[in-house]
Amino acid sequence: MNALLLAGGMGTRLRPLTDHMPKPMALVGNRPWLEHLVLQLKNQGFSDFVMAVQYYSEQIRNYFGDGSKWGVRIRYAVEHTLRGTAGAIKNAEPYLDDRFVVVNADIVQEADLADLLEFHRMRGGLVTIGLTEVEDPSHYGVIEQDGEDRIIRFVEKPRRDEAPSNRINAGIYVMEKQSLQYIPDHREVSIERETFPLLIKENAGVYGKVISGYWMDMGTKERYRAIHWDLLNRVCRLPLDGEERGSGIWIGDRSEIAPGALLIPPVLIGNGCKIGERSIVGPFAVLGDNCEIGKGVRCSETIMWDNCTAHDAVHLNNCILGYGLEVGSRQIMHEAVMNRMEAKEA
Repeated sequence: MNALLLAGGMGTRLRPLTDHMPKPMALVGNRPWLEHLVLQLKNQGFSDFVMAVQYYSEQIRNYFGDGSKWGVRIRYAVEHTLRGTAGAIKNAEPYLDDRFVVVNADIVQEADLADLLEFHRMRGGLVTIGLTEVEDPSHYGVIEQDGEDRIIRFVEKPRRDEAPSNRINAGIYVMEKQSLQYIPDHREVSIERETFPLLIKENAGVYGKVISGYWMDMGTKERYRAIHWDLLNRVCRLPLDGEERGSGIWIGDRSEIAPGALLIPPVLIGNGCKIGERSIVGPFAVLGDNCEIGKGVRCSETIMWDNCTAHDAVHLNNCILGYGLEVGSRQIMHEAVMNRMEAKEA
């Protein structure tokens, strides 16, 4: 069984961070989320991957190549025009096994797929949708199920008091290849608005099972920050590179912390960073590789990607800085989100 990763998203709501990169390549804890996902699924026994790519597809292909660096096999289903979720799956059909897993690659999650796969096998339907439960379902497409876990219908963004459940599509599916005959070719197709309702209407067997573990769509800047704070608090248990020095402080190789500088946990410092005298970094700060912090800098609730520089006496609060940005001395920045360079290569 292979895994199809839907990695063609443009990340419109994450701009300007995604102006020059696919959303799944955004850094999460100083590593592209898509890399985390490949490693996560590899640890669950998957070794054969198909990546559905479209927006800046060359970045993903250059970064991952054939997957041998990670001990897996990766092939690419390239969309020349956007085809929607179902259309992207249909486009990948030549590469897919008779049964395969689909994962929306811009959702940060830690789902254990073993239970979902066993549930799918036992139910014998064409599709099993991984579900997650949310406190307020009014912002999502909500599902309604019968007593046998079969999905009856989807309700798009219902009022909270009218929602049939608090269960939503988690963007993880187990599918039989036979189900692809219900997806028209060569056009944009929505899996929730077209394919799943058609399968339900045809009584083809669409089931849903709640998955356990961390789950968050990183589609907005607010949620992107929240994922990092969950990561630093270890609510999200994705691995963090670097040596943990004390509770909640991770420091990478070759990083230099000047005398008099203070790290307030939780904080993650990448490889090759320099932090100057009297600077205070944290709480809730993530510095990418080769970042340089001058003297007397105050940096809190801020995420900096690789090769950023904050000169002396800069104040950064609740900011996200993309690759290679430089902030001049004595600048004060609050809730700034900036990016100007393309994503790094492998």
